[in-house]
Amino acid sequence: VIYLTFDCGYENGNTEPILDALKKHNAKGTFFVVGNFLETAPEIVKRMQKEGHLVGNHTCTHPQMSKLGVKRLKREILQCARTMKKLTGYEMDKFIRPPEGNFSMRSVKVAQSLGYATIFRSLAYYDYDTNRQPGKEYVINRFKTYYHNGMIPLIHAVSKSNTQALPTVIKYLKKKGFRYGTLDEIYPKE
Repeated sequence: VIYLTFDCGYENGNTEPILDALKKHNAKGTFFVVGNFLETAPEIVKRMQKEGHLVGNHTCTHPQMSKLGVKRLKREILQCARTMKKLTGYEMDKFIRPPEGNFSMRSVKVAQSLGYATIFRSLAYYDYDTNRQPGKEYVINRFKTYYHNGMIPLIHAVSKSNTQALPTVIKYLKKKGFRYGTLDEIYPKE
């Protein structure tokens, strides 16, 4: 099983083609959204939910969580969840990915106290700078080289390279015998 995860900081036209590819190839994923994404693209977030994907928390303003105190951590997490409920009508799935992979035991414990499982990644590459994209073939080769059972890749939805590579990656890994699961298989909803 592979758990496709996407970080969504802002919408730049790639998220819907990603959703189209997932739908076409019957693959599910988890999308970690920030407050800005929710505010500017609530209809896309509704589509994620309607199509059976999970929508997790990436904090409201994308801070480095290791530098925050308990009060600010709670505010970042809860405000993002409230914004989602207000703008989409959906409850946020109880998964959080720390921005930049930056965390502390305090941030993990605060998230846990709010009912969230903190999700990291087992594959990442430089894909978030829209002006310095790695290219479609680079992304495909990263997946072909580093795929493994239980893989949780960090895929930035703003990446044109990821968007172009995703259909090929999904088909390749399906041929290798993998299916695409959602994180609630690992951490079931209570």
